[in-house]
Amino acid sequence: MNAWTAQMKADYAALSTALCLCVCAAGLFGEDLVQRGHRQDLVVLAHVAAHPGAGARDIARAVGISERVLVRNLGRLTEYGLVVLVEDDEHAALRSYRLTS
Repeated sequence: MNAWTAQMKADYAALSTALCLCVCAAGLFGEDLVQRGHRQDLVVLAHVAAHPGAGARDIARAVGISERVLVRNLGRLTEYGLVVLVEDDEHAALRSYRLTS
């Protein structure tokens, strides 16, 4: 609303402030999405540490996320070298994971 009234009155300081606030809000929203993924990675990592050899379906159920999201989390953790695939099965839900040694 501030941007609209600033435009009507030709108040460029208020207009630039309103635009800056919009950009900052978008940046904070994006950062929150990134941090949410990292927090989920930590929860998944903690569960795998406590339950070595746990299957993907069991981890997803215990952590409370979908299997599709869990596969992304495990992919990142495997890429970082923190988790290793124990049994290579064709179906991602049947794979089991443990911490790297």
